[in-house]
Amino acid sequence: MCGIVGLLLRDERLEPDLGRLLVPMFDCMAERGPDSAGLAVFTRPLAEPLRRYSLHAVGQMPDWQRLAAQLREELHQPAAIQVRDNHALLEWPGEPDVLRRWLASFSSVRLLGVGRALAVFKDQGNPASIARRLGFAELAGTHGVGHTRMATESAVSPRHAHPFTADGDSCLVHNGSLSNPHLLRRQLEAAGLQFETDNDTEAACRYIAWRLSQGDTLEAALHAALQTLDGFYTLLIGTADSLTLLRDPFACKPAVVAETSRYVAVSSEFRSLAHLPQIEAARIFEPAPEKVYAWYH
Repeated sequence: MCGIVGLLLRDERLEPDLGRLLVPMFDCMAERGPDSAGLAVFTRPLAEPLRRYSLHAVGQMPDWQRLAAQLREELHQPAAIQVRDNHALLEWPGEPDVLRRWLASFSSVRLLGVGRALAVFKDQGNPASIARRLGFAELAGTHGVGHTRMATESAVSPRHAHPFTADGDSCLVHNGSLSNPHLLRRQLEAAGLQFETDNDTEAACRYIAWRLSQGDTLEAALHAALQTLDGFYTLLIGTADSLTLLRDPFACKPAVVAETSRYVAVSSEFRSLAHLPQIEAARIFEPAPEKVYAWYH
């Protein structure tokens, strides 16, 4: 049992309050997933060639400012870093593969995600405590995707926490369990993809990203996932400009949507939506099985 939340703002005036609106949703789902948790926030994209690199300290906390200074000195490009406890957001104009190779010598730093709009935070522990420690309520943006995890099929660790990322400005969270992730993994590894965990959600994330790399639209990739993923799942995907939701053919895992002219909110339970502005006037519904729902800001 896990909890998923998503909030997409249609009213630009709400963007400074994204974190403030998301945190009660996130905290409420802590009862569904007390092991670990994460949040992906999307902002207006950085100007090219800048990218935002989401970093997480593994074990001993690095000197984040010193790391950024060393990056500037060794790779001869400007870098700015924003620190949030054991996470940091690095803005740097270089290519992701270059930074990955450079970071390989820092055993205490892990790259969580890369994008021009995306920022990723995830850690082990109580979701409400993680939200307070990392200052989620202060985050601004256009939309966000969160997850609280109760582990059932792989280890409890920051690495196994959601959201998972695979390619650019996108992320995936999952409530449910898959029965064929190892088969998917073998097939995708044969196609040249690399995995970081044995988590079943990573297999789904990388499968969808692989379909996109083959030329599918996101909707086509999700329809292919319906034929390929075996198990029970509610999937919520964030991209630079959208939220997309999919439930398995049996719709075993709960989901509810609240839609207004100002926002679209998604959660595993309605109670996490009750604080949202004008919720009493929202169109509230349970998403149908096997149907792809997409909302854009």
